[in-house]
Amino acid sequence: MSSAMRLGVLRALSCGLLGPPGRWSCFSALGCSSKITFKARRRMSGPGRSSINVFNREMKKKQKNWAASLEDAHQYDYLRDEVGRRVADRIYDISRSFPLSLDVGCGKSHIAEHLNKEIVHQMILSDISEESLRRRRLTDVPTRCVLADEEFLPFKEKTFDLVVSSLSLHWINDLPGALRQIQQVLKPDGVFIGAMVGGDSLYELRCSLQLAETEREGGFSPHISPYTAVTDLGNLLGRAGFNMLTVDIDDVEIHYPGILEVLMDLQGMGESNCAWNRKGLLHRDTVLAAAAIYKEMYGNADGSVPATFEILYMIGWKPHHSQVTSVDRSFNNSSRVIPDTWKQTRKSQIID
Repeated sequence: MSSAMRLGVLRALSCGLLGPPGRWSCFSALGCSSKITFKARRRMSGPGRSSINVFNREMKKKQKNWAASLEDAHQYDYLRDEVGRRVADRIYDISRSFPLSLDVGCGKSHIAEHLNKEIVHQMILSDISEESLRRRRLTDVPTRCVLADEEFLPFKEKTFDLVVSSLSLHWINDLPGALRQIQQVLKPDGVFIGAMVGGDSLYELRCSLQLAETEREGGFSPHISPYTAVTDLGNLLGRAGFNMLTVDIDDVEIHYPGILEVLMDLQGMGESNCAWNRKGLLHRDTVLAAAAIYKEMYGNADGSVPATFEILYMIGWKPHHSQVTSVDRSFNNSSRVIPDTWKQTRKSQIID
């Protein structure tokens, strides 16, 4: 790791995992095939605009733009690529095709790159980060780009047959309102398939930082953003108007040389904490203490440390008279460890 990157990590140690503009943009400057003619409009999540304001959305946009502009940005896409593939697998499990779909918080099209045009005929890529859209991957599915905040979807009701989202909704201030907007833009019998970070993610990092800061500074501040618990997700989907719900969990464990590499990769993913109550800086002694605690409590025999990401997957259908009325909520907790060969590759990339 370069000294400049280490300094950047230390300055941004409010890192955590992995969140309204007045206008939205649809543009061909990104190489999109054509412009979209949807009329932009703000949507309210209830009778009035929500007062929930946990995350600084402007800061999150800057973080994602900065991360996407890195020369080695592809090195930090491994988690988004893996989760995007798993979301795509869930699309293939549905025995139908989708003429028009929407990816909310698409990043570099981490879902679309795993799809084919026989299943998804056309996809709208929407993200708050212009740099991510500019650096999107080539896909078999024809795509168009919309620069828009996930909290205010600028699309007409009953527009899409499929809406997907991967590792974006955990930065939304008003998650119930965002889910209601997704439900509104779906056609009847349309489906929403999403993935977001769950409440037990990065517990190793959270505990290490809290213990170190309490020991060295006499108290601790939040350094990892709050996440949604799996027990709440089904209720949120139901309140948003979805039925035939399915929720399942994956635990993805990735091994790193040490705590600084964990923080560096989170920053490179654009997943630094952007909560308003974050603490901007940790003392050097606190960082060293956290690194020692991390290795002591969670370290592996080979000297590496694990970072666990709890990924919540959700599927919900917009009501239609042809559907079964009963709600199916299945919870499947499956753990997955990244293969050793992949880990070794990541370690060499991190050390270099």
